[in-house]
Amino acid sequence: MKQALTATLLGILPALTGCLTHTHSVPLVRRADVVMDASLDHLITQVNDQFNAVQTMSASVEIVASTGGSLKGSVTESPSFSGYLFLRKPESMRVLLLVPVLRTRALDMVSDGKDFKLLIPSKNKAMVGADQVITPSKNGLENLRPFVFFDSLLVRGIQDDEIVSRTSDVRIIETTGRKKELIEEPDYDLQILGQPQGHMQRTLRVIHISRANLQPYQQDIYDDSGRVVTRAFYSDYQMYGSIPFPTRIIIKRPLDQYSLTLTITKLSFNQPLDADQFDLKIPDNVTVQTMH
Repeated sequence: MKQALTATLLGILPALTGCLTHTHSVPLVRRADVVMDASLDHLITQVNDQFNAVQTMSASVEIVASTGGSLKGSVTESPSFSGYLFLRKPESMRVLLLVPVLRTRALDMVSDGKDFKLLIPSKNKAMVGADQVITPSKNGLENLRPFVFFDSLLVRGIQDDEIVSRTSDVRIIETTGRKKELIEEPDYDLQILGQPQGHMQRTLRVIHISRANLQPYQQDIYDDSGRVVTRAFYSDYQMYGSIPFPTRIIIKRPLDQYSLTLTITKLSFNQPLDADQFDLKIPDNVTVQTMH
């Protein structure tokens, strides 16, 4: 009886809709060839192990910055700067960018995780202050601090007092090369939550993990108000010894309306880094601005 009713409905549907139906082409999407499975415990262990495996980092990079966006109605992209990134746990960071061709210092920024220093020799200017921005500047790049690099370069491990949930989703990616394809790729999303406060529980981060290789391809970092302050995108993974690491990282700061694209050209882990590599001396004749 049910089969007969279904057949009848399917038969009269074209007559009911008449000329209202319309068929049009859509991009063809194929499913990913490789889809890996992993338990929540496995994913947590992997995130922690990869974070703990790195104690220091030395990287040669190419960085392109862009400012603006939909809120401003335009985007301004800077020239590409080459430079170096040095990282030492627990939270020491140095970013040194060079002037194209001349190879002199364009920007030098250091932090110990609490305070930072920034020197811009071409402007005879320096900035000092707390690593965390208290009074945001209307110029988004003036809100740039070393911790933005630190938090984006490394996907931090999950603390004992944090709560993790896992959901599954899919993303559509476009292949590179001469023959472009759209691929539907499943992923795992790890939502990392702080301890409950009454009926409230705050999202700290979301780590998006590709099921093609079980590596993070995106990380969203939230502030105390529940706003996304940093989105980091990871691609072009390579193996450095036993450590997989992305060689292309895009850092987006939606509230500050700027983004940074990092291409890593050389990378080494766990080599000794001296304390003076994170010590920036500001010349006496340089104007120093205190940032809040």
